[in-house]
Parts: sequence; C-alpha cells; structure tokens
Amino acid sequence: MVTPADILAARRRIAGIAHCTPLEHSRPLSAYAGAEVYLKLECAQVTGSFKVRGAANALLADGMRRPVVACSAGNHALGVAHAAALAGIEATLVVPATASPAKLAALARYPARMIQVGRSYDEAEAEALRLAREEELRFISPYNHPDVVAGQGTLGIEVFEQLPGAEVLLVGVGGGGLIGGIGLWARAINPNIRIVGVQAENSAAMLAALQAGKIVAAPDLPTLADGLAGGIEPGSITFPIVQRVVDMLIAVSEAQIAAAMRWAFHEHHLVIEGSAAVALAAVLNGLVAGLAGRKVVVLLCGRNVASETLLGVV
Repeated sequence: MVTPADILAARRRIAGIAHCTPLEHSRPLSAYAGAEVYLKLECAQVTGSFKVRGAANALLADGMRRPVVACSAGNHALGVAHAAALAGIEATLVVPATASPAKLAALARYPARMIQVGRSYDEAEAEALRLAREEELRFISPYNHPDVVAGQGTLGIEVFEQLPGAEVLLVGVGGGGLIGGIGLWARAINPNIRIVGVQAENSAAMLAALQAGKIVAAPDLPTLADGLAGGIEPGSITFPIVQRVVDMLIAVSEAQIAAAMRWAFHEHHLVIEGSAAVALAAVLNGLVAGLAGRKVVVLLCGRNVASETLLGVV
C-alpha cells in the first residue's frame, strides 16, 4: 500500500515545508548504553513535531484544494494548519478539550477553524469524521492514510543519509504512522536493521493489538505522551505495516517518561514532550537488550509541551 517510491515522492513534495533535522551523537547516552547512540532531533522540526511531514504530503499529494478536516491531540493539527496555510487550503482542526495548552496556543496563530470536543483523541476523531461526512471535507487522519505514512517515512531517508550504518532504530508509537513509514524505508535499505517501538503504558493500543493479533479496545488513560494516546481505527493500514516491519514493541511508565524528559533537559539542554521521551526512556531504563556496540538512533519526535508541565517534570 505504501512503497519506498511513495516515500521518495513525498520527500520531493514536502521540500520547503518540512525541514531536514539534525542527528546528534549523544556521548552520555552512548556511555550509558555501551553503544554509539544518536538522537534524531525532530523536536527541531517546524511546528515542533514530525507530524508536518505526513500532513503536508497528504494535503498536496493529489493536487486537490478542497477543504480538509483533521483530528489530533495537537501535533498533527499543527502540521495540517502549517501546510494548509502555505498551500492556501481551508482547514478545520478538531482537538480534545484536554489538549496541551502549548499546542492550543500554537494552533490559534494559524488561519484555521479549531473545534475542541471531548476529553480524548477518540472523541475528537468521531467529531472530525462526522464533519467530513456532513460538510464534504477531506479527512486527513494522523496515521491511517497512505500519504501520511509516506510523509513520515521521509524521516527514514534522512536517518540513513546522516548515518548510513544505523543498526537499531527506536521510535515512539501511537497509531503507527511514524514507525510504519520509517520502517518501510529502513527495511528497504537494510533488511537486517532492528526496529523497536515504544509506547506509554497508560495508552498502549498498538501493543495490545500486536499481542491480540488484531485491533482491539485498550485502556486510554492520561499520559505525558499525549501525542501517542488514543485507540487505533478499525481496519487501519498501519497495523499490518507495524506487524511486518517492527521487531519489538515495549511500553514505559509515566515515571520513566518524566525521567527521560528531565534527562534530555539536563544532559543535552533539549526540551522534549512526553511523546518524544518514550524512546529515550527505553534506553535509559535498559529495556532493549543487545544495544552494546551497535549504532543506535533514538528519535525525539517533538517538543510541544506546556511550560507548566515541563517545569513540573524538571
């Protein structure tokens, strides 16, 4: 459904909207893990998150200018808002009432209609789908959309350009669009690469689906990794992709996520949100065996955390 050729096309399409972000060697993390560990700083991306990659590709892929609607905990909405503003496309953004104040404040700066509904991603998604039907809007899912998956896969291209010998990738997982896109590219370049997904224990729908062999209902509790929270849409294209490309999926606790956010701040002076901290937490807590002597890339996928949350964590 999504091929390496689609990912290459996405890269050309979103050039000038999404930026190529740095890959930084982490000496303290390398010493801790006994490996050569690099941090992919997607937290330096425009809009503060990787989500702009998939959003921009989905908006531009078919050449249409029909108005769109998207649902999001914040980062996907920001990506859609940014790309839509540049392309001159009308956008409606549906976000939960519990969305991060930092993300809501950023969204308010764009010329888009913003609607706050419910207290979870799932409730916001239901409202966005209703609006898509009633107002005949294009629905841009944050993960269940081939062009979104292809756009997120452009991160994989960058990683291998910056570190051709990468052997292990650690990626935060929500609906699976990011790890699916990166994984499709990584497998095409190096079939032996190890791909590890990480979720928050409080909202681990993909882990529950992999364990059951199908998409199932899973607990969705409040988490610092709000960008990864929520269920998986029935029939999502990401589930079979994740089954195929991911070697291991693990979950981390809220305490481990907070500790990883603190570590990034103190050791690298980086501000990262909880969704970015999950992959880092897996390394810091020794949850991934076999890293010693390997070239490891930890994806820090975003920085959009409220100041009050960050200060409380630090």
